[in-house]
Amino acid sequence: MIQKWRSFSQPVVNLVARSQALKKIIISAGWLAVERIFRMVISFFVGIAIARYLGPEQYGQLNYAQSFVALFSSIAALGLDGIVVRNIVRQPSRKDEIMGSAFVLKMFGSLFTITLTIALIMLVRPEDRHMQWMVALVSLGLLLQSFDTIDYWFQSQVNAKVKVYAYALSFFLVSMGKVVMIVLHAPLIAFAYAGLAEAVIIAAGLLTGYRLYGHSIRNWRVSLTCALEMLKDSWPLILSSLAILIYMRVDQIMIGEMAGDHELGVYSVAVRLGEMWYFVPIAIVSSTYPSIVRAKETSEELFYERLQQLYDVMAFIGYLVAIVTTCFASVLVSLFGREYAAAVPLLLCYIWIGLFVNLGVARTSFLNTMNYTRLQFVTSLMGCLANVALNVLLIPRYGAMGATVASLFSYWLQTHGSCCFFPALHRTGAMQTKAILVPFRLKQILSQLHIRSKGEYL
Repeated sequence: MIQKWRSFSQPVVNLVARSQALKKIIISAGWLAVERIFRMVISFFVGIAIARYLGPEQYGQLNYAQSFVALFSSIAALGLDGIVVRNIVRQPSRKDEIMGSAFVLKMFGSLFTITLTIALIMLVRPEDRHMQWMVALVSLGLLLQSFDTIDYWFQSQVNAKVKVYAYALSFFLVSMGKVVMIVLHAPLIAFAYAGLAEAVIIAAGLLTGYRLYGHSIRNWRVSLTCALEMLKDSWPLILSSLAILIYMRVDQIMIGEMAGDHELGVYSVAVRLGEMWYFVPIAIVSSTYPSIVRAKETSEELFYERLQQLYDVMAFIGYLVAIVTTCFASVLVSLFGREYAAAVPLLLCYIWIGLFVNLGVARTSFLNTMNYTRLQFVTSLMGCLANVALNVLLIPRYGAMGATVASLFSYWLQTHGSCCFFPALHRTGAMQTKAILVPFRLKQILSQLHIRSKGEYL
């Protein structure tokens, strides 16, 4: 048994030992994973307490407000994250100019988004003052997210420590605050204030960490030329991110409007359980993206080799989480209380969306590196339109289950199915198909890993 374990593990050990870059990626991904696991554990139990305390109807109202703001949050972000990281990696000497310009762009984007969101909720629910206040409070957090620009620099350095500290501390403090609010029987609006407080603490943490690393935002410079260059690359990403968020969150808005807040509360439990592990693909892609960019500059062969490895890892994680969640779905939902029992069949279907979410997150590395931002927008729009159309058809008849089926199909279409329609995406689509078949390729992958560990890892 020991000999078998050594023969299995030694290729992995040798591979890591031969690549300092790979070590850095693993360390950075590890930091992000620790922070996200910490958040996931606390969020899981605090989320259960909040859901039990509020009940399906009020819990549905809270998720409605959060989803309504999330629909337009991509406008505030301006699709700059991948663009800024890519530009800093390629032109480190222009760091202060790139970051200063990105910060100002995000500030203006946030102000516009806040105004738009408040105006729209007043049109959608003109008589519901309580929901209007909740949406306004949640949207104010977008302004503070402009300081996420600092995190882009740390991503370019494959350094996740500061982000981990800032996010973990803020999340812990706010989570404890929510527990206190439950004990004190706080009203629903208090939980919207808690979200705003979390954004304040995160911004303060990022500023402190940036300063500790010997940098200051006072050195940032705003360049109109640089800002226009980034907007030229990012405007399709703004639209594609908007489309993605629409088909990620519009189902909750439509359930709330077409089936009621109670149905939305039940559906929100399935969504929370189905999405609580999405930090894993985001952490992996955030840590590997700089190496993907450098691989493209080295050779096409290395670039596509690393992309296939990324797709394979993402697919494997998707299958693993889906199978485990399927086995324990009833137990997980029961923790929220009997009122949410109808979420079990929803979760059994919703959890498989994660496979295509993983592949979609990985595909952004390919699209950003190749600067295929317009294709990203078009494919996202395809998924968005399909989701909205299916929601209109299915929610009135099947309620939350109809929204779940619509989401599953639209995620597949946006990530994998759309690759069939564009020649530039044929190769990456074939790579995704190969990754989807990863359960049948495990023996082959381990064999290749063993062979590579005996040679030089580029």
